[in-house]
Amino acid sequence: MSAARAFDDLSSTPLPATEAEATQGTTPLKRDLVAGLEKGLAVIEAFDQERPRLTISEVAARTGLTRAAARRYLLTLTHLGFVSQDRKMFALTPRVLRLGQSYMHSARLPRIVEPELHKLAYALKEASSAGVLDGNDVICISAASAGRVVSPTLQPGARVPAHCSGIGRVLLAALPQAEVDAWIAKQDFKPLTAHTIVHPERLRIEIARARSLGYAVIDQELELGLRTLAVPLKNYRGDVVAAMTLCVHASRMSMEQMVELCLPPLLQAQAHLRMLL
Repeated sequence: MSAARAFDDLSSTPLPATEAEATQGTTPLKRDLVAGLEKGLAVIEAFDQERPRLTISEVAARTGLTRAAARRYLLTLTHLGFVSQDRKMFALTPRVLRLGQSYMHSARLPRIVEPELHKLAYALKEASSAGVLDGNDVICISAASAGRVVSPTLQPGARVPAHCSGIGRVLLAALPQAEVDAWIAKQDFKPLTAHTIVHPERLRIEIARARSLGYAVIDQELELGLRTLAVPLKNYRGDVVAAMTLCVHASRMSMEQMVELCLPPLLQAQAHLRMLL
């Protein structure tokens, strides 16, 4: 039998139901999910900048696990080297970075976007970054500073609230209005500065403005002194897959100057990346 014939016979063989569902990208059945993995990752996500060290009870409260279950997951993660223990307190270890590095080293999106971010940063002498929407937050997947350190949030892996970031606004603007309304309805917006928009209706208007203009500008809503201009990144089919932004200090550029000087190169980079994504 020829190799081509063998391949044809193999490809025509029906897959088992669960394998067929997995290859089609449909929502998997509950019986096909590993609940332990889901809960273990939830325990890792329970640690953040505000609470880098947690007790068993605190992890249980943050994850919805029982105290006994939280203890078992923490002890397992400690055994695997992802968590360290100091008496009653637990903390993540640097080994957790392996999870993020696996994405950064294997994912296609950061590798494609990064060269364009460096071009923007060095041409304009301002910091640039790209990110994706993850629930309530935006996660930075790539960044370039060109020597300008304007915010600690401009580094891969950093998370910021989507409602007050340029990347978040343009990514929300790419969603159907019904999904935007549902997203806003479940939020409990917190003001990070005196400029942060927290009123749902006003935020809805700003998202609609970003959808109409094709870009979003943020004036010190995330951090005092930080201004950002963001555009969505689309693939060749026109689907929004990420967004990129330029960040400047308010003392160096007004919002009007930012749109005038930074928007054209951002749009040029956007057009170039669309051919690659």
